[in-house]
Amino acid sequence: MFAYAVRRALRKNKTLRYGVPMLVSAAERKLLIVGGSFGLREFSQIRYDAVKIKIDPELEKKLKMNKVSLESEYEKIKDSTFDDWKNVRGPRPWEDPDLLQGRNPEILKTNKTT
Repeated sequence: MFAYAVRRALRKNKTLRYGVPMLVSAAERKLLIVGGSFGLREFSQIRYDAVKIKIDPELEKKLKMNKVSLESEYEKIKDSTFDDWKNVRGPRPWEDPDLLQGRNPEILKTNKTT
């Protein structure tokens, strides 16, 4: 009986019913803002620390030698002709890829077993 009376009194009290949850949510928001600023500081510091890391000189030489540029890739494909290409649609998940691309699946199965 006593517990029922206490619950009833708490339900009727507007301060406890509406005020306390607002104070708790305000405290949670402040904690999130302060904690988020510390977390953001740590994550943004990673970017600046990564710049300070020195690369091995041998690795740096390899990276400079294997440098690929847009001009070099253009020179590779400049003289190729694209008249013999065929537009092939990729299979959807419910479709058989061999039937879609014009291949006979029975022939493929016999080639895989031998």
